[in-house]
Amino acid sequence: MRSIISLLVLIFALNAAPFTATANAGKFHPCKMFAEDIENVLKLNYKANVDLSNDKMQGQNNNLINDYMVKHLNFNIDSKPVSFRFVGFEKEKESVYCYLEVLNVPSIKKLSVTDSILYDFKNEQINIIHVMVNGKRQSTKVDYPQNQASFSF
Repeated sequence: MRSIISLLVLIFALNAAPFTATANAGKFHPCKMFAEDIENVLKLNYKANVDLSNDKMQGQNNNLINDYMVKHLNFNIDSKPVSFRFVGFEKEKESVYCYLEVLNVPSIKKLSVTDSILYDFKNEQINIIHVMVNGKRQSTKVDYPQNQASFSF
């Protein structure tokens, strides 16, 4: 039987700025973060003009966010890496919602998450990771520079 995995990665900076990343087998879920934070980290890393409100820059912004997410967020299920697909993003007021998708998730005994989102922007970064697998929720906190968490089911 295929299990559905929901990964909620909440990231809090010193100012309690939340980021939510969710990967779910065959479903789309938003990753939420403050627009100013993600714009600044993209400018810092890619030395590019970034304006997430500018529709004319949508293609470039999608590419930059996708590349950043791939470099800073990784999942392993039962010691095997799984890839997620960046679907896109939308900006709403001061927040940015990014959409990620993971397909064909097998049953899960162990899940490992490596999450360094915004670590290259703020040394005070704290990541709180909530994981839900088959209705069972587990949570943990990782403080910069720690970026790994493991969950067993």
